[in-house]
Amino acid sequence: MGRRNRKPVVVENISISGLADKGRGVGRDNEGRVYFVDDTVPGDKVDILVLRKKDNYFEGLPHKFKVLSDERTTPFCNHFGTCGGCQLQHIKYRSQLKYKQEIVENALKRIGKVEVEEMMPIIGSTFTTYYRNKIEFAFSNKKWLNKQEIISGISKYEDVLGFHRAGAFDKILDIKQCYLQPSPSNELRNAIKILAKEQGLTFHDARMHKGYLRHLMIRITTLQEVMLVVSVFEDNPDLLFPFLHAIKEKFPQITSLYYCINPKVNDYILDLDIILFDGQPYIEEVLRDVRFRIGPKSFFQTNTRQAVQLFNIVENFAGLTGEENVYDLYTGLGSIALFVAQNCKHVTGIEEIAAAIEDAKINMKINNIQNATFYAGDVKDILTTEFIAKHGKADVVITDPPRAGLHPDVVKTLLELESPRIVYVSCNPATQARDLSLLGEKYIVRKAQPVDMFPHTHHIENVVLLELK
Repeated sequence: MGRRNRKPVVVENISISGLADKGRGVGRDNEGRVYFVDDTVPGDKVDILVLRKKDNYFEGLPHKFKVLSDERTTPFCNHFGTCGGCQLQHIKYRSQLKYKQEIVENALKRIGKVEVEEMMPIIGSTFTTYYRNKIEFAFSNKKWLNKQEIISGISKYEDVLGFHRAGAFDKILDIKQCYLQPSPSNELRNAIKILAKEQGLTFHDARMHKGYLRHLMIRITTLQEVMLVVSVFEDNPDLLFPFLHAIKEKFPQITSLYYCINPKVNDYILDLDIILFDGQPYIEEVLRDVRFRIGPKSFFQTNTRQAVQLFNIVENFAGLTGEENVYDLYTGLGSIALFVAQNCKHVTGIEEIAAAIEDAKINMKINNIQNATFYAGDVKDILTTEFIAKHGKADVVITDPPRAGLHPDVVKTLLELESPRIVYVSCNPATQARDLSLLGEKYIVRKAQPVDMFPHTHHIENVVLLELK
């Protein structure tokens, strides 16, 4: 009982000096204690409502702002602060880039103790809105309510289509206008919600595990091709097919219209059959002069235009002359491998997801690329002494691992392989720094180039060039 009645603790006059993990402001009090505070900007001075105490720091929310930072700006989205995405919208974009640069530098220097010969300035995104080619929404019969709505007595029982709110798996924030994906994304989502209500379709209840409509995925390419995947709870053609026909009639520009039956507890559909209802089985995208076919399960860089920037950096760091034997680890659907193929002797890609490798082989064929080979399997299992003997020693290794970074066995193999150059692409500077420290046994870090792939979020990509000592 005593813990419940404990008076909230407010710490006054904390100056926010930087940004930390997930875009939270960080500051210290006069005794040097560290505070991580949501919704604050470096330059703010704020009284903090302490939510929890950890071993050596505190977490909290702003209680009262004393001084507002000059780096603040007015968020352009009405859903800012509630949907959980675009966490840095309240910070001017040039300031976002400055702090992302610092995040990369701090990770390399403090976590990895890595010395970088040339730390290059971050490359910002030309498009800071409507830049995503893929986005997913969820149907729900329960709406996530903010504090004002709860106080006003608004019912949470409302059919909505939008984003999961952090900490509310069974409630969805209804989205009216999203600035992440270009047209016709907003038009599609809003019209589909209306069509569903007109046809009397039930929206999913995640807690009770019932309700027909579950999930919506939209992919839009720079070639203006559109893929739509509708996920439903049960196989009922009498409900589904009239709904899909109505969508296609209203949006004839849809290139690929798919559906999926998902009776599982979770929304994950990549382990299920995704069935083509209308149109062609893929949409197409072009990166520089390479054309890619993208299916409903394909992995593809989410920011298409910035991906070209990223891949150009990778190619430049690789120093290709046309004579190199290249390994591309964690190749996905072969996007980087096929991008650099025209400038090397041969490229060999490895990817754990078999469906992605099938995509890579198709994309290789449609681009008439004959100097690439792809293998499906875990990199740590495929990249063996026997594999290297068969395919030859790599002059350049390109690696773009998941957020967890390189498996220790892969690091060990790379050290044994002793390729003259490694180009390491990472979406997580912390795990990249750890791996660079391990590779430092035999490699020097020549260059590091941060690239902002996701404006207004805390995410940052970093490309590093390592050369054998």
